[in-house]
Amino acid sequence: MEKKTKTIKPAEHPASVNKTGEFAFGKENYRLMFIGLALILIGFLLMIGGGSDDPTKFNPEIFSFRRITLAPILILAGYVVEIFAIMKKPKD
Repeated sequence: MEKKTKTIKPAEHPASVNKTGEFAFGKENYRLMFIGLALILIGFLLMIGGGSDDPTKFNPEIFSFRRITLAPILILAGYVVEIFAIMKKPKD
């Protein structure tokens, strides 16, 4: 008695076909990533400074609006843009 075996091929669906030679992200994703990195960099640059040259003197400039509020908001916005840029599906 001879058994016949059939090879079953998986259905090739256009979405399941692996495309080789293409980047994982599109042009818009990279643009958003650079915008996010720029926001993060600007936020960290805004936090720089405010220290005193003389360690015995207190400089209240370290508690300015720019360093306490604006810079952290820019950094968080940059991270949100980065997450969005990574999660956004590139256009074909």
